[in-house]
Amino acid sequence: MKLTKSEEQLMQHIWKLERAFMKDLLEAYPAPKPAKTTVATLLKRMIDKGFVAYKTYGNSREYYPLIKKKDYFTKHLRGLIKNFFNNSPTQFASFFTANAELSREELEDLKSLIDNKLDEK
Repeated sequence: MKLTKSEEQLMQHIWKLERAFMKDLLEAYPAPKPAKTTVATLLKRMIDKGFVAYKTYGNSREYYPLIKKKDYFTKHLRGLIKNFFNNSPTQFASFFTANAELSREELEDLKSLIDNKLDEK
């Protein structure tokens, strides 16, 4: 399941705060802040999708993520590779290095990361 852009933006705040009440989430947004009803609607959809849960304290709800940021990003990236690069990480890496306008230093860093992974295997 995937989040919309608005849901992803809210999810970023939830991941950063780890646990948050509605007031905390509203404060996390830059101006112009969304309406409380908008955030409440997004939260309901995210709860229905299984990304967020809450604990009730009287009339207040404390929201927390059910999925880690890294896990969401990994799944999202795998879908991108599958759908746009014929399920080939090599094609993705080729496209990325050719089109990301990376500096020589950034390319060297990537090469070092790959070399380290190779050494682990």
